[in-house]
Amino acid sequence: MPPVSLSKPEGTLLRGEPAHVGRRPPSYPPHPLRCPSVRDGDEFAAFTPAVLLDGAQVGRLAVRATSVRGDSHNWEGTCRQDAMVVSRIGPPEAEFLLLAIADGVGSAKRSHTGSHLVIRQTALRLDQEAESIHAALTAQEEGRLCGIANKAVARAVSDLRIGQDHATTLHVLLVPTDTRIRGRVLFSVGDGGLFVLREGRWEQDNPVGDGSLLDTRTEALPHAYSTVKAHLLRTEPGEVLLLGTDGITNPLTQKDPEFAQRLANMWGRPEVPSLSDFLWQAQTRAKSYDDDRTVICVWERSE
Repeated sequence: MPPVSLSKPEGTLLRGEPAHVGRRPPSYPPHPLRCPSVRDGDEFAAFTPAVLLDGAQVGRLAVRATSVRGDSHNWEGTCRQDAMVVSRIGPPEAEFLLLAIADGVGSAKRSHTGSHLVIRQTALRLDQEAESIHAALTAQEEGRLCGIANKAVARAVSDLRIGQDHATTLHVLLVPTDTRIRGRVLFSVGDGGLFVLREGRWEQDNPVGDGSLLDTRTEALPHAYSTVKAHLLRTEPGEVLLLGTDGITNPLTQKDPEFAQRLANMWGRPEVPSLSDFLWQAQTRAKSYDDDRTVICVWERSE
């Protein structure tokens, strides 16, 4: 058998380390170092991969999604506390793309299990309510959507019987697979959320709170939240939706626009990136932003 060549094939692009913004790179190295051990007594943490990568093509809708362990967790050898889901719910006549992210609150001992459990159980509960959600969305009834979301999330938490040690944020974006319907709905608890790329600029498109909470800490499931907020929005082909945990939404909103502009330039192109390209682009680094990063983007091509 002839020897296997390990040389770089002609024309192959080796991307190398993810790019960074700013004059200096972040202090942490850009790759996983230690990882959790089975001997630590937390099997869930030990078996949680550093990176998740997913995607979908449903008609004119294209999805790219990744969840990446943050630089600080890579350095410390702790597991990724973010979780994500890319799926479809509902019957054909009331079908949605369900795109969900959750960020385990670092101060909670079991936050990593909480984020994964809550996001999946909520998806199952929302699937049971898909026809009601579809009717409320087409009727533009934001109050009714809020009621449905609160009932579904409360039942999901009750199903799991989880406690305060499992604290997690949650954002769920529902996009009808019937592209004649232009409305989308976002359900939210806690920080992170939704941005829309319009004409080369990121616009934040999250539910507005009632202003009653004075605590600066993020709201979190299962107990440290007042309500699941619901928000209706409308998007058009050519606009890009970005759903993200604070590992990406925080640098998107920093005063220096370089990070936001870099992502806008990469994800505002007519072509949808490949899965591997999207992962590399989503790992663009910014100094002092070293938390887990989960991001799901949706593109819609024109007729």
